[in-house]
Amino acid sequence: MSLKIRLARGGAKKRPYYRIVIADARSPRDGRFIEKIGTFNPLLAKDAENRVVLDTDKAKAWLEKGAQPTDRVARFLDAAGLLKREAKNNPKKGEPGEKAKERAKERAEKAAAGTEDAAAE
Repeated sequence: MSLKIRLARGGAKKRPYYRIVIADARSPRDGRFIEKIGTFNPLLAKDAENRVVLDTDKAKAWLEKGAQPTDRVARFLDAAGLLKREAKNNPKKGEPGEKAKERAKERAEKAAAGTEDAAAE
């Protein structure tokens, strides 16, 4: 049985509130879980002290038992000092898409043709 430390969504429509739970990887997101170890309220300011409430002793115990955190929960555990999470590097994230590159190329060609026309006159 593979265990996950993950978020289970609660709250009303457009007002999310998450529980940080230990669950079997095969169970649904909001379904059955083994234990609740904390909460996460994304509507609060990032520097609010009760945005993430985590029982560090329980989290440490479950990590020792082999529970694997999801990426978002791994961020919380890293902030709490329980887990070392490597920062991800995606250098292509800020790169424009194919169509944007084509449009930029066309604009550059038009600008070059416009300067040539002005120079010819």
